[in-house]
Amino acid sequence: MAIIDKPSDYFNTVLYTGTGNSNARTGVGFKPDWVWIKERSAAHDQWLTDIVRGVTKTLRTNNTDAENTVAEGLKSFDSDGFTVGTNGSVNDNGQTYAAWNWLGSNTTASNGNGSITSTVSVNTTSGFSVVKYPGNGSAGATIGHGLGATPQIMFVKTMDSASYPWYAYSADIGNTKHLRLNDTNAQDTALTIWNNTSPTSSVFSVGTNGGANGSGLNLIAYCFAEKQGYSKFGSYTGNGNADGAFVYTGFKPAFVMVKKTTSNNNWVMTDNKRNPLNVATNCLFANLSDAEGVGLNFDLLSNGFKLRSNSGGTNTSGETYIHMAFAENPFVTSTDNGSIPATAR
Repeated sequence: MAIIDKPSDYFNTVLYTGTGNSNARTGVGFKPDWVWIKERSAAHDQWLTDIVRGVTKTLRTNNTDAENTVAEGLKSFDSDGFTVGTNGSVNDNGQTYAAWNWLGSNTTASNGNGSITSTVSVNTTSGFSVVKYPGNGSAGATIGHGLGATPQIMFVKTMDSASYPWYAYSADIGNTKHLRLNDTNAQDTALTIWNNTSPTSSVFSVGTNGGANGSGLNLIAYCFAEKQGYSKFGSYTGNGNADGAFVYTGFKPAFVMVKKTTSNNNWVMTDNKRNPLNVATNCLFANLSDAEGVGLNFDLLSNGFKLRSNSGGTNTSGETYIHMAFAENPFVTSTDNGSIPATAR
């Protein structure tokens, strides 16, 4: 498997300060296909926009709202970033923001691999795809994701109904269980979401649950397959100690999201831009509109991350957590022959 030598070509975090006027943000390093924005300095909704649904279209992981069209939200995907309008969730004057950016294909395509035809933006190199599909309510429906590899993490949301949550699939909890990205709940069992069927390298399966396959509803899915030196998805067990668990990723993390699966707690997000030095203590929460908090401490290391608090959100003794991580640098690049590791922070 080829190692991605420059992860920032596919994922990058950009920090900015709002202006209250149309605001072109650069420094991403590529034209993003999915931008997730969260205000840091005050409480405002999460803000997710992608190329498949289109600019000015937003979903929010801190609630179950249907998709909204907001002309002054994210207005364009640009060659080195994006432009935001005057909406306070993305551009309040003087407020600070984090924007997480993923590269797809910079275009959309029809995918007919499943029983339901989908529209996708896919990057097979980095293992990321945005997938839009119409639900049909049928058990065992399949949707093509375009990755050419099996996704380990997926987030699915109905676009035109607030009646259903954000369903999260993790290979580490299995195809009969799910989490909800918009709340704190522990893993739950429902065979009608993923139809008791694991994804394959070409499709993922859904059942009769309206939040994954509602008849007459449109749905969006964000799918992630693991790539050496770039992304890692897995699980760990907390030890309840400030000298916490170490999680090996094989790279220096740029972004880590953690969720307790065995009992209730928040989806915790940290990154290397808001935390340029260890200990990384500034956290945001995917399921909340809250401003940035502190205290759920991480060390972002050359080959993984280590928990540095006994917080219930990241490191309760005996509890199980899933994680998704994207790289700043691989531990070794494809030209290092294993001899020149990434430097520590």
